Amino acid sequence: MAQPRILLVEDELSLAEGIRLNLDMEGLPCEWITRGDEALRRVLAERFDLVILDVMLPGMDGFSVCERVRDAKNFTPILFLTAKNTEDDRVHGFETGGDDYLGKPFQVKELILRVRAILRREAWYRNRGGEGRQHFGEHWVDFENYAGEGPGGPFQLGMKECMILKLLMERPGQVVSRADILDRVWGEDAYPTTRTVDNFIVRIRRCMEKDPHHPRWVHTIRSVGYLYDPEGRQRKGED
Repeated sequence: MAQPRILLVEDELSLAEGIRLNLDMEGLPCEWITRGDEALRRVLAERFDLVILDVMLPGMDGFSVCERVRDAKNFTPILFLTAKNTEDDRVHGFETGGDDYLGKPFQVKELILRVRAILRREAWYRNRGGEGRQHFGEHWVDFENYAGEGPGGPFQLGMKECMILKLLMERPGQVVSRADILDRVWGEDAYPTTRTVDNFIVRIRRCMEKDPHHPRWVHTIRSVGYLYDPEGRQRKGED
């Protein structure tokens, strides 16, 4: 298996050198740069498996870098690494499209665990069994291109919507809990509430369902989670 390519964007010299040394000792060497504008240019021009991105950077802040990357339909995993660690900061980081958020100061062991967890999630998503397109009835979703066609016509999904949908489609007819979705898609410590999953399901239904309030494909199992029905059957009493 090819060695993952990691980009570290951190302008604090001593911290960057410590991260590089520890990642290298774990067999995860990284490239290091110090500016946000350079990070944006490189991420859009090159392929990385993970970007470890500080928020307070010269040239362009990390949140803006992430927003610009996602606006370009680039879903390279991004781990925010920053002293801005209030709950509002964390929520904002995820809203811009970040995959994880680690506040300073932190234990190097925790950083390593989070890096490996993101790389595992990315490998799971990329493993499509040779088939990136999945059909639901006469419609389809393409996990490679984050796009599909539903009752309302063509649609575009974000990385997280695609990961949730892939997880549900891998377990047809089975209930997948919100906690399981959070763990597989974000990591168990990423979000303060499972309500986040519900918001992403709303977006998925807008694309997949003819009537999102009476879904056929992605069903709510009250107080538990969600279920994908490959037969597209409505469930009584669901809204």
